[in-house]
Amino acid sequence: MIGENHGQVSLEYLLIFTISLIILIAFTMPLVNKSMETTLDVSDSLKIKSDLSKIASAIKTVYGEGQGSKQTVNVYVPQSVKVNFESKYLSCNLKLKDKSNKYIKVPYKSNLESSSLILKKGKNSVVVEWPAGSENMFVSV
Repeated sequence: MIGENHGQVSLEYLLIFTISLIILIAFTMPLVNKSMETTLDVSDSLKIKSDLSKIASAIKTVYGEGQGSKQTVNVYVPQSVKVNFESKYLSCNLKLKDKSNKYIKVPYKSNLESSSLILKKGKNSVVVEWPAGSENMFVSV
C-alpha cells in the first residue's frame, strides 16, 4: 500500500509539471515571435541601408571620375523597394513586419537628376553611368 502512494505522488508531480510547462509556452511563444520579427526588421533595414550606401559610393565615384565613366554595383535586397534619388540624397521606404514603414536616407553628392528606381527582391545589378558629352548622370538596373 505504501508503494502505491509514491506512484500517485509522482503522477501528480508530472501532471502539474506538464500543465505548468504548457502555460509557460503559451505565454512565451508570442513574445518570442514578436522579438524575432523585430530582429528581422532591424536586419533588413541595416542591409538595405548598406546597399544604399554602396550605390551612393558608386555615384560619388562616377561623379569624381567625370564624363565617360561607368560603375556597376551588385546589391541583394530582402524585399522589393523603390529607391528615390533626390538632389543630395537617396532614400527608400522599407515595409516592416508590423505593417509600418521605416524611412532610410543616405546622402551623396553628384549632378544626378531626381528620379526613382525599383529594386526587386533578390540580386540586382545597379549601373551608374555618366555618358560622354552628357551633362547629367543616370542610374539604371
